[in-house]
Amino acid sequence: MKIKYPRLILLIFTFILAYLIFAERDFAPVHDIMSFLGYFGTFIAGIFYAYGFTAAPATAILLSISKGQNLLIAGLVGGLGALTGDFVIFFFIRKTFADELRRLSRTKVMRVLAKEEKKLFGKFRKYLKVVFAGFIIASPLPTEIGVAMLASIKHLSAKKFGVIAYILHTMGVFAILSIGKIV
Repeated sequence: MKIKYPRLILLIFTFILAYLIFAERDFAPVHDIMSFLGYFGTFIAGIFYAYGFTAAPATAILLSISKGQNLLIAGLVGGLGALTGDFVIFFFIRKTFADELRRLSRTKVMRVLAKEEKKLFGKFRKYLKVVFAGFIIASPLPTEIGVAMLASIKHLSAKKFGVIAYILHTMGVFAILSIGKIV
């Protein structure tokens, strides 16, 4: 039996597997290491913040290490780490999933959904896609979804993607660090 979308199924399987591995684990040793590493630890936490299955522990680490760091510097460094993680996702999706996404977009279900989406949102469809993807990227939600949405926009260059992702992640990381300073 030939599987029609093997990479997409594998990606979903990795999310499920990661959840099962990381659910309800104690991350105190990881926090201690990240605190010891200072801003480099913030950079690493930023990288993990970019991935859905490690976003929650990374958020917890950012919240807890925020008290010992300069908020502005930590936000910029954490955003840079998240951008690094995003570029891995962006290029992976652009290069590896391109064929499957193209085939998936040609299915009857996707064509119907695209037609309905066009009716509902009209010419604002592309902008709403970017706004929705931006919200997902800035939040601790699974960034892979937002990055995949942006990666599917063919005319979006890697440079433009990088600027958008960096600003969004830096805002998200800065918000988390700010909450950590208050709590």
